[in-house]
Amino acid sequence: MPSPVADLLSDVSAGFRSIAAPWYLFGARAAILYGVARLTADVDVTVRLPDSTTNALLVQALTRHGFTPRVPDADFVTRTRVLPFVHAATGLPLDVVLAGPGLEDQFFDRAVTREIIDGLSVPVASVEDMVVMKVLAGRPKDHEDIVAMAAAQGDALDARAVRTTLGALEAALDQRDLIPAFDEALARARRARPRL
Repeated sequence: MPSPVADLLSDVSAGFRSIAAPWYLFGARAAILYGVARLTADVDVTVRLPDSTTNALLVQALTRHGFTPRVPDADFVTRTRVLPFVHAATGLPLDVVLAGPGLEDQFFDRAVTREIIDGLSVPVASVEDMVVMKVLAGRPKDHEDIVAMAAAQGDALDARAVRTTLGALEAALDQRDLIPAFDEALARARRARPRL
């Protein structure tokens, strides 16, 4: 039986494909794929628009594939780089984040293809990049998600890659709390893993 999330992802994929725009799934739905037990209604994706594609063309493409904009305010999109939609067939909210240069380019390079259900595979932010995003968000629920992903992924999580990215962010943001936040979550995850 198809799921509403799979229906939404199939339609968003078709919409992005129609304008040749690469994208990836992130947020709570991606975290679930990496072992986080979480209830969430929304779906978050990041899209990189081709040079000749405007926000208006993106909206048209997604509208043709069953999405309705939730916020018609162009200033909101300019301020936040987020285009909120609702998927007509399922009623699920979709937040489309417009990628910028820099770190998000690396996230695109490292995105992996994951099978959601039989016959539907979508690009998903790597688990390491999901951890970086969660560290940056810094909310208590994000910290818990890091612990859950690290525990579920075990040794498959490349902690060194996470620290490298966080170190670059610390230097760019003049912060010194990102790597310690990750290390604390990783230590908690290791304590939570069952011993064989």
